Amino acid sequence: MTIVPLKLYFNEKGRAKIEIALGRGKKLHDKRETLKKRSWDRERGRLMREKG
Repeated sequence: MTIVPLKLYFNEKGRAKIEIALGRGKKLHDKRETLKKRSWDRERGRLMREKG
């Protein structure tokens, strides 16, 4: 679990307040999908540079 800041503001007394939320990390299968997409995007960029 990760704490994620959503909003930062100051109240009437001049104190800073922050609105936070909890976030859950990716599951293993989600991470694999992200890595595949990132790898393909990188490879596609290389191919496009070689052709052009």
